[in-house]
Amino acid sequence: MLLEGIGPELMESIEKFTHEPHNREVIERLTDARHGISFRKEKNLRQAKDAKTFVLTGTLAGMSRDEAQAAIESKGHKVTGSVSKKTDYVVAGEDAGSKLDKARELGVAVLDEKQFTDLLKRI
Repeated sequence: MLLEGIGPELMESIEKFTHEPHNREVIERLTDARHGISFRKEKNLRQAKDAKTFVLTGTLAGMSRDEAQAAIESKGHKVTGSVSKKTDYVVAGEDAGSKLDKARELGVAVLDEKQFTDLLKRI
């Protein structure tokens, strides 16, 4: 199971934490109606009109595709599986294929891994 904005390593730590019997007891006590604590999904603060659409293709050296997707989504942007005129960026790793060709055909901005990580710091 993956949660939006959380990479695989953090997800594994959360999963281990929640499977410890003592931690489960604490969580159950905290979420008991008498304590008034509840978990809810936060709405992303980024307005939909400001969200950028990314497509990932090829293999990134510094992160898995799931980690790249989680990083994008944690910033309020979205990742899709195919390139269209509505795509803002195509992130092209090693052995990028037809998605890279389609991006060039449509004039979509293509980022290598360094450009992608630099952009993530700014958006």
